[in-house]
Amino acid sequence: MSALTDLTIAEARAGLSARRFSARELAAAHVEAMERAKDLNAYITPTPDKALEMAARSDARLAAGQAGALEGIPLAIKDLFCTEGTRTTAASRILDGFVPPYESTVTSRLWDAGAVMLGKTNLDEFAMGSSNMTSAFGGVKNPWRRRGDARDLVPGGSSGGSAAAVAARIAMGATATDTGGSIRQPAAFCGVVGIKPTYGRCSRWGIVAFASSLDQAGPIARDVRDTAIMLGAMAGHDAKDSTSVPRAVPDYEAALGRGVKGLRFGIPREYMLDGMPAEIARLWEQGIAWLREAGAEPVEISLPHTKYALPAYYIVAPAEASSNLARYDGVRFGTRVAGNSIEELYENTRGAGFGAEVRRRILIGTYVLSAGYYDAYYLKAQKVRALIARDFDEAYAKCDVVLTPTAPSAAFAMGEKMDDPVAMYLNDVFTVTVNLAGLPGISLPAGLSSDGLPLGLQLIGRAFDEETLFAASHVLERAAGFSARPGA
Repeated sequence: MSALTDLTIAEARAGLSARRFSARELAAAHVEAMERAKDLNAYITPTPDKALEMAARSDARLAAGQAGALEGIPLAIKDLFCTEGTRTTAASRILDGFVPPYESTVTSRLWDAGAVMLGKTNLDEFAMGSSNMTSAFGGVKNPWRRRGDARDLVPGGSSGGSAAAVAARIAMGATATDTGGSIRQPAAFCGVVGIKPTYGRCSRWGIVAFASSLDQAGPIARDVRDTAIMLGAMAGHDAKDSTSVPRAVPDYEAALGRGVKGLRFGIPREYMLDGMPAEIARLWEQGIAWLREAGAEPVEISLPHTKYALPAYYIVAPAEASSNLARYDGVRFGTRVAGNSIEELYENTRGAGFGAEVRRRILIGTYVLSAGYYDAYYLKAQKVRALIARDFDEAYAKCDVVLTPTAPSAAFAMGEKMDDPVAMYLNDVFTVTVNLAGLPGISLPAGLSSDGLPLGLQLIGRAFDEETLFAASHVLERAAGFSARPGA
């Protein structure tokens, strides 16, 4: 039965349809694998009983010929998505014990498609981090190890639990969110595929907010086809979310066969950073060669305001976090630490409930929004953001997609960089521009580092043109032939 956990979503879908195994057998195999892999700490709240119940209902629908697009497929849910009747914490003590009375739109759509919930995955607290080390429930271990080095590695953040679960074969796919790279960077670190869709493509309703103008839900899975299948079920307009865009959802899986002949792909000169590791540069050159051999044309482009992206992001995102997290006061829900006054109640609750990184970002955000500093920092960052979006608009007059590395390094050891927040923030150098411009981006594993760790390539597309991303990434995936897996 353990072999069932090695199947992709597409393979499992075919197997269920052919009655080679049942949804309950598939769920049970994953529940057993989750128990064996508890040391990874990928899940905050496993839901094995719920998974088996949902799988039994899937078997009934399969028998009746009423299967949905994800019927019987066991998925992990990032613990930022509200799930009715199941604890949702955002990996923060301030929400410990919170059980939502409602379901997020994205997870509702997955359940409507027949998916099965294995549990809620770990993350950086309130999605603030690039390592998954800021979780109140402890860090997640990457299932990969450096060759000849037994030290535990980070899975990336903030969606590290989701990426680790998929890489470790304890989920077939997982939901995730991306505010500055939180789908793509952990996907690269864990050797899996993750797509951050266009802002507005997936509903944000029922997702615990970090930075509302940047957050976007997306899937993580083991290959490009599986992410296309998942996104097709997750995406779509939602009247409950004012940022959700009323556009039809294409058949993403069908787009995989389009190829790239005649496609122009941009190579931004500004992403060729001083001091970039040679193996990252070589992988990028290899990606260029693979696309050229498939019939696509490389075009040099310029994104001149890229150098301001990280400073702008780390003003805009904390400012929005400061506003969004003001609701956590110990009065309405979550943790409460009493005080002798309402002000003391707020102080005690937030002091005990928020971790160090969340407090740091709230303080930064409150500062840049304060009187006398709003124009100097926040307003200027928003102007830079508009210039970054304009850079992409001008680039897409010359090309159809943009090819870059996903991250400036492979996964690093747990504890590294934790004392230097700026070094940690630099992990997002290739990804934050996509969120600031509201564009779609996908990361896929394309090679191994010198010490045997996965490295990712990123493709960035035009707004609402995820189809081209899927077509191009499918070509890259086949050319790369990435088949390595953790522990092998």
